[in-house]
Amino acid sequence: MFPALSTLQRFWFIALLLLWAGLLFGGFAFGKLDARRERRMPRWTRMASSATLVVAAWSWYLVSRGTTTALFGLLIAVGMTLGCLGDLFMARLLPVSQCVLCGMAAFGLGHVAYVAGGLIYGSSHGLAALTPLLAAWGVWLLVGVVGWFFVVFRGQKPIPLHWVALSYALLLASTAGVATGLALQQARLLPMALGAALFLTSDLILATHLFNGRRFYLVDDVIWLTYGPGQMLIVYAVGSVL
Repeated sequence: MFPALSTLQRFWFIALLLLWAGLLFGGFAFGKLDARRERRMPRWTRMASSATLVVAAWSWYLVSRGTTTALFGLLIAVGMTLGCLGDLFMARLLPVSQCVLCGMAAFGLGHVAYVAGGLIYGSSHGLAALTPLLAAWGVWLLVGVVGWFFVVFRGQKPIPLHWVALSYALLLASTAGVATGLALQQARLLPMALGAALFLTSDLILATHLFNGRRFYLVDDVIWLTYGPGQMLIVYAVGSVL
């Protein structure tokens, strides 16, 4: 695993990965079911798992400095940091009144960084074939629109927040599209593509009860069990291309 790293660096990244997994999956396995039967994971393990990925992301950037993947690593680290900020907003741990909108803004800016990182990496590594990139992007944009329509918009009276949600869904779909288009040209980017797909999936699940009030057993844990691995795969994609 990670053959380009020294033994100490390899140990560090594996240790962070195990810590992240212990916090996320351990919180689910050993947490107590809340009164609404929607979550087992304690808030602190969720936030700590996100913070662990921030440490991992910046560590990957430090390791990548001086290589052709440095800017990619930097933008992934910026994106993950913004994602962690979004987690804090969504957990209502920051003193703002519009937690959901602030969270969406933080996640959205994070995905701008992810998309920029992917495009810059592709441009600097000869992944310039437009056909797979545009085809994958188009397919994922369609997925985003269809998901938004059925999860957010269908049966609802249009309000401005619906169009904000559409823009947000298209941005997340763009990350998946760019990553998939690049992965079709370089298989080492498959983790990023899968991670972006999981992120979009978690967001659509979240939207089902933010906009439609639909809740089911352990819904919050299902969101985190798709979102968390999605972020991890995006962050560790830096190691797969290093």
